[in-house]
Amino acid sequence: MSHPAPLAPAFPYKLVATDLDGTLLRSDDTVSERTREALTAATAAGAAHIIVTGRAVPWTRHILDDLGYEGLAVCGQGAQVYDAGEHRLLTSVTLDRQLAGIALAKIEAEIGPLALAASRDGIEGEVIVGPGYQVQDGPLPVVPFTELAELWAQPLNKVYVQHPGLTDDELAEVARTAAGGLVGVTMAGEGIVELLPLGLSKATGLSLAARRLGAKAVDTIAFGDMPNDIPMFGWASHGVAMSNAHDELKSVADEVTSSNEDDGIAVVLERLLAA
Repeated sequence: MSHPAPLAPAFPYKLVATDLDGTLLRSDDTVSERTREALTAATAAGAAHIIVTGRAVPWTRHILDDLGYEGLAVCGQGAQVYDAGEHRLLTSVTLDRQLAGIALAKIEAEIGPLALAASRDGIEGEVIVGPGYQVQDGPLPVVPFTELAELWAQPLNKVYVQHPGLTDDELAEVARTAAGGLVGVTMAGEGIVELLPLGLSKATGLSLAARRLGAKAVDTIAFGDMPNDIPMFGWASHGVAMSNAHDELKSVADEVTSSNEDDGIAVVLERLLAA
């Protein structure tokens, strides 16, 4: 008498949330074939893949298009939920510009002038860059501004700040101490300290997107590499830091995987799929 083969165990998560830079993407802005295959296998096993990035939609959608990604993406540190398949912005949260101006004044009163940039709201929102702000090399478009009034002329998702003498971690700490009651402060990468709407984080946007997908925090595994991923790890059931991650994120991660260059996401997903 023959017996039916035992069923393979279901993939343990309904949602796989991945940061973009330093996590899903390699340094050349590509996703390895191994990682693509692991994500495809996870989705075939019943999970949804969602990208959760600090980049605003205009700096994200070309990458999503290149990847053939058609799901939801959480962009702008949680400010935007974007439907990549329909090229449509579903939700967007803007920064209170009056509060942001007060916050900047408080920070500058402590440490002197800051170099500033900002991300304008909307699916076509520009990143505007002021005098002295150091933009990382790459193809992402920016628009220069010279007068401070230009910074506040249109709705914004966030403001970027740089200081000539402080490290990113030091600047973020000063900003939180001086203005943490007015704006959110996060460090999203090298040279990227951001002022956000108070209470906004990747966890905020991810929870909204998860609800649309019928998933909950307990159903979610999250991958990241920077302190701006800490709220996402706090929300998700399981947080995985890349080996190239900031120490602050590693300290709160449930596990540390290989680097973004060495298929760290695939290493974990393959293990879960084989379990």
